[in-house]
Amino acid sequence: MKKERNYPKPVLTPGEVARRSGVAVSALHFYETKGLIFSTRNSGNQRRYSRDVLRRVAIIKIAQRIGIPLATVSDSLDHIPPDKRMSTTEWDALTRHWREELDKRIETLTRLRNDLDGCIGCGCLSMRDCPLRNPGDRLGQQGSGAVLLDPEQDDKHPPVE
Repeated sequence: MKKERNYPKPVLTPGEVARRSGVAVSALHFYETKGLIFSTRNSGNQRRYSRDVLRRVAIIKIAQRIGIPLATVSDSLDHIPPDKRMSTTEWDALTRHWREELDKRIETLTRLRNDLDGCIGCGCLSMRDCPLRNPGDRLGQQGSGAVLLDPEQDDKHPPVE
């Protein structure tokens, strides 16, 4: 009868994780404060990471490269135990959500890029007519005077009557 041995999971120091993943140790600590990765402490109170953290850091790096906010990454990784390898089904679900977000962003950027073509001849940025700065002349409906610099703020600060 063969004895099964219970070997402890290999652990990595922050420096080893940083070297193998290509991120700074300070980034690992930051990811940890955001709940994206997890560590244990040894008897000397030094951080130790399981090898599974390398996969999570790789996912975080991919997300950052394509512009996914860390808050979204955190929400996505909340459904996956930190010491478990992500299944193909879990990866597909995670990337489906990210793909939808990217598609929306691409659509917005494409629209903005196409609107830039009209700005070349308008003496940019005409506060009254510019489709980028004042789409549909929304600010003109509020009367004359100072205008907002950030059109995204329009909805947060309705006009004072």
